[in-house]
Amino acid sequence: MPQVAGNRGKVRAAALVAGDGAMLQAILDSMYFKELPNFELVAVISPEKGVYAMQRALNAGVPAYVVDPELFPTMTSHSMAVANKLRDMDIELVILAGYDLPLGVIPYQFKNAIIGTYPALYPAFEDEEGDIQRAVLERGVKVTGATAYFCDQDGRVGGIILQKAVDVLPGDDPESLRRRVTEEAEWKILSQAVALYCAGKLKIHGKRVVIGD
Repeated sequence: MPQVAGNRGKVRAAALVAGDGAMLQAILDSMYFKELPNFELVAVISPEKGVYAMQRALNAGVPAYVVDPELFPTMTSHSMAVANKLRDMDIELVILAGYDLPLGVIPYQFKNAIIGTYPALYPAFEDEEGDIQRAVLERGVKVTGATAYFCDQDGRVGGIILQKAVDVLPGDDPESLRRRVTEEAEWKILSQAVALYCAGKLKIHGKRVVIGD
């Protein structure tokens, strides 16, 4: 039997963020324009104080919390603290909005309920450990893009929800390509994937995600 991810009631969600919060802003904008029915962003969680992502959350009236990894002996214990925080708030959906720390135990407790994006058409460049957009340009790729996915239990790209292509232009450098991949693809498919989840339209067949009616 396929597993249905999400439901048709209001979904309590939390965003894990870092840095300036540009990915978070995509979700906040979708909320403002009422593109995410059945969705409630209950909390934003960051590993750092003072990052602009937290200010974006507060500006939108969303509670923001810091879980500082320096207060924990290991990254595993830090991930357990984040998971406990999410459970305490009855979170159903976790959104990775620029979060760049190891997820540790979180995917085990939120199976098929963590959505993130990858700045390429996965599995392209899945083993790239450096600058993906620089690697795209160095390989002479003509079309790249972004992927919205469910995390697997190792915190890596699991079932693919959506992909969106972006043409590589002759004058692109890594920064211009990174900006267009983010703005033209990642921001859009992240919000779309969340909307599909909240509408109960994502069915999971093993490792494959099927979008239903």
